Amino acid sequence: MNQPQLPEHVRRIETGETFCFSCHPKVDCFTDCCRQLELALTPYDVLRLKQETKLDSRSFLDRYVIEEQEAEDIFPRLYLTMVDDGQASCVFVSEKGCTVYPGRPGACRAYPMGRAAMRRDDNSIDEFFVLLSEPHCHGFQEKEEQTTERYSTGQGLKHYNIFNDRVAALLQHEKIRQGMQLTKQQTNLFVLALYDLDSFRNQLDQEMLPQQDHYSAQQEACTDDEQLLLFGIEWLQGVLFQ
Repeated sequence: MNQPQLPEHVRRIETGETFCFSCHPKVDCFTDCCRQLELALTPYDVLRLKQETKLDSRSFLDRYVIEEQEAEDIFPRLYLTMVDDGQASCVFVSEKGCTVYPGRPGACRAYPMGRAAMRRDDNSIDEFFVLLSEPHCHGFQEKEEQTTERYSTGQGLKHYNIFNDRVAALLQHEKIRQGMQLTKQQTNLFVLALYDLDSFRNQLDQEMLPQQDHYSAQQEACTDDEQLLLFGIEWLQGVLFQ
């Protein structure tokens, strides 16, 4: 499979290859990476953030998320709002660091690494990692030695990747690759089932959505947000692609 051309300051990093990096308050660029950015949120990011902020999913989306969809986009994209402080700072960053650190998004955990996951024809995942060596980041001057495995484990990324890969099965579905376009109703169901979990659960409980029999068989397990998200991904497969 051909690998995409990488931009400046980005290079592929092989399994087992070591690099030095650490981020902590004593690094003089601490929190600089929390400013001047567009932070796209995955469904699992929203799940963890709404739990960390102790908000229901609808309240979290209304307060902290911007939804965008250009004419050429098949799926909507959800971004974390930034503060209008001249630096486009993350709404959750403070002088002491991230105020929602235990529930921080996967992209924040991964930095300065990036993971590309592409679905093969046999539905398996082909992944590779890149390292983003931006000149302003001084974390690379630290002596802590990392590998992709060590850093991913330390940042709790593997659990995020499980959910992100499940969502990728939707985004890269064969019908999507063949040019399928979603209706407005399908787009609304996509946001509901993946990002607005509390509303999704309520509508399922009130039998307001299709495939109720499928939900009834798993209803007890779906009291847990993570299980509900996994169900929502599976449910959308049926609703969107029959």
